[in-house]
Formats: sequence, structure tokens, C-alpha cells
Amino acid sequence: MQVKSNAIVLHALKFGDSQLIVDLLTEQMGRMSFICHIPVSKKAKIKKQFFQPLNLLSIEFDYRQNARLQHFKDIRIADPFADIPFNARKLSICLFLSEFLTYATRDEQQNAPLYKYVESSILWLDNSQHSFANFHLVFMMRLSRFIGFFPNLEHYSVGDFFDLRSGEFCQIPPLHTDFIRPDEASKIVLLMRMNYESMHLFKMSREERNRCIELIISYYRLHIPNFPELKSLSILQELFV
Repeated sequence: MQVKSNAIVLHALKFGDSQLIVDLLTEQMGRMSFICHIPVSKKAKIKKQFFQPLNLLSIEFDYRQNARLQHFKDIRIADPFADIPFNARKLSICLFLSEFLTYATRDEQQNAPLYKYVESSILWLDNSQHSFANFHLVFMMRLSRFIGFFPNLEHYSVGDFFDLRSGEFCQIPPLHTDFIRPDEASKIVLLMRMNYESMHLFKMSREERNRCIELIISYYRLHIPNFPELKSLSILQELFV
């Protein structure tokens, strides 16, 4: 079956001397893995640069249901970035989020709203001129809405605990240890109420921002099996003093 789709690069791994194994989030079929030959010639249609973290691609391939790795028929950059490749902070955010998405979307089938959310968020980051220090926090919190465990704010009151297992706020601590105390639970509420346009209004220190990252990743780790430590996290934690 021939398939044309937009796709987002999550991870690329060198395989042998001239091949890459590439993990993509595709609009038409969800998560997919491809193997491709990278020609040495500068005139080749497929270039290694296509597979930088979170690049937006347009691809065509013959889908083989029983194949673990698919093969490209055609591939091109769908929306070339204007600023991300030249901005060290944005590059670091993309490196972190590509690793995060690799595990957060690991079992995703076709999910058009999820794909559109990720795509539009990346384009927002590329076009932003300033005030994007909280971008990754807002992105991660809002992503949970599309994969099924967005926290329930309906009954939140100041002073509530946050139960990481149930995704609910509660007046007393639950009978297990996977919860957030009220002072930090209020920061989760704040993040859930932010969007990309308003997030610059909420000032955070680097320490507060890094603590929020830790809490969000702990939340994902409870809801997604085998969610590992993220290697790129240490780089991100040094940004945005």
C-alpha cells in the first residue's frame, strides 16, 4: 500500500557505514521506523541533514504490514526551519523534546490531533523571537491531553495534593507515595493553565523550572511503561538562568 504522509523526526541511529534507522511520528500512521541508505553524493535526494531532531518531513513509502522497518520512496523537508538550526537554546529544547517524544509516543497509532499539536508547537517555537523559556514545560503538560492522562483540574482547590497515579487533585494525601504536596501541586496547576502566548507572563527561576521538569517526567513515568531516564535532560537543565 502506497502511503503519503507528513512526519516528524524523533530519533536517527547510524546503522553500518551508510544507513540510518529513523523513528518518525507520522500523521497518517502514527509511530513508524524506517531504514534508509544515505548516499555520499552531494546531489543525492536523501541527505543526513533531513533527520535532525523534530524536522518536519513529507514522505512517501510502500507500507508493508509485517515489516519492522519501512523503506522511503520519496522524502523531502516539508517546512524548513528559519531559526531553530541557528539558535543554541532552541536546538537544546528540540534535542530534549525529540528524546522525550520518542518514549512518550512509542505505542501511538494514527492520532491526527496529536500529530497536529506536535507539528504546530514546533513551528511556534521556530517562529518565536523571545520568551520561550517555559516552552518545553507547557508542551509536555499539554501533550498528556492527547495521549490519555491529562490531569483533572475540575475539583482543584488551593492546598490540594496531586495524586500522580490517578491524575486527580485531592484534599488529603493518598495512601501511596506517588503524590505531589500542595506547594508544588500549585505549580502543576499553573503550567496546565499556561499556553504559548501567555507563558511569558509567568516568571520562574531555573531551579523552579527544573523541578517542574522532574515532576512532569515522574508523572509520565507512572503512566507509560519503561519510560527511561532522558540523556538530554542534563543539557536542558543548564539553560534559561
